Amino acid sequence: MEPLRDDDPKVIGGYALVCRIGSGGMGQVYLGESAAGHQAAVKVIKASVLDEDTRARFLSEVDSMRTVYGPFVAGFVGADAAADQPWLAVEYVPGPDLRTFVAGHGTLPLAETASLGALLAEGLGTVHDAGLLHRDLKPQNILLSDYGPKVIDFGLAVLAERRTMLTATGFVVGSVLCMPPEQARGEHQLERSADIYALGAVLLFAATGHYPYEGPTWQAVALKIEDPATPPDLTGLPPELEGLVMEMLAVDPAARPALPDIIARLVRVIHGLGLTALQAKRRLTGLTPEITVPQLPPPPAAGPGGADPGYTPTLIDVAATGEDEETDEPAPTGADGTGRGAEPDEEPVDPVPAARSGVDSVPGDTPSRSRRVTAARSAVPLQIAERIRSSYAREARF
Repeated sequence: MEPLRDDDPKVIGGYALVCRIGSGGMGQVYLGESAAGHQAAVKVIKASVLDEDTRARFLSEVDSMRTVYGPFVAGFVGADAAADQPWLAVEYVPGPDLRTFVAGHGTLPLAETASLGALLAEGLGTVHDAGLLHRDLKPQNILLSDYGPKVIDFGLAVLAERRTMLTATGFVVGSVLCMPPEQARGEHQLERSADIYALGAVLLFAATGHYPYEGPTWQAVALKIEDPATPPDLTGLPPELEGLVMEMLAVDPAARPALPDIIARLVRVIHGLGLTALQAKRRLTGLTPEITVPQLPPPPAAGPGGADPGYTPTLIDVAATGEDEETDEPAPTGADGTGRGAEPDEEPVDPVPAARSGVDSVPGDTPSRSRRVTAARSAVPLQIAERIRSSYAREARF
């Protein structure tokens, strides 16, 4: 997370922006807070991405996203494609993405990898049941939380896809490292099997730290993906997952297994380790590091009657000594009002308690010439001004 920059908006769609979460080809993502204190991830779409046709498509996609509900999909919160700065708000998930986690903590053990795959398959099922495809499933779009993984950015790749279709036919949209051959070729009529291929690439990355195909440029990777004679690199993948992942990465979309079959086979792997699916899930969520979530600073506290405590209606001069009060103590000279400087480890004493309490004596104290008096007195210039005002008031006719 990064602090807001000077050119960042402060409020979007009723959400006060707290900080930057990340950025991408579609726009900037912020952590926002509603007036009631609900936090959400607010993505501000670049105005250059949304022409009139794409805005209409965005509205259609948003209507579909509203219908997606599931424990492993970041929930839809709100959107406005017609705003000057189009935005989309979804559930904020306080956890790292899979790529960041693997880079910092290493690959997942077998049980945790199988649990991740089964849970993500259920999450993709809710997306598909709503008539949507993800189109850009990758480790960066999978967030790990203490209650399970969450799929984010489903349905958004279609915006970039729509835009590039208008400007450059065959342009590849999404992360090429996880995309199937049909998508790497620039095809736009994708089926659910495209997301299944991407899920297989994600499982391979979670278990090994590398992708099925890698290369110096995205074009080089795309050529490998499209070549049926070049098999995916499964180095380091546990044998229990090799057969399933190989099928998920099949060149032929029709040869890839369906989501229910994927879930059943991953659960069998978990059972083979002597664990229940819930136990494996708890192991997975137990790996999630604790994250401190930023929030808006508290407003300044109001004084009695709602007054700002920082406001002083009358100028106070502590050092001034009035002519009508006497004390046998000299005026304080120390910074703490005691005639000496405060000790290095000592809390300074407030020299003007009477200015706040409205009294200049301590309860139970008896009048005595020897008692100390610590009181705030009006500055001498103010006393002179007050005398002039009073004299003028006595002589004035109006």
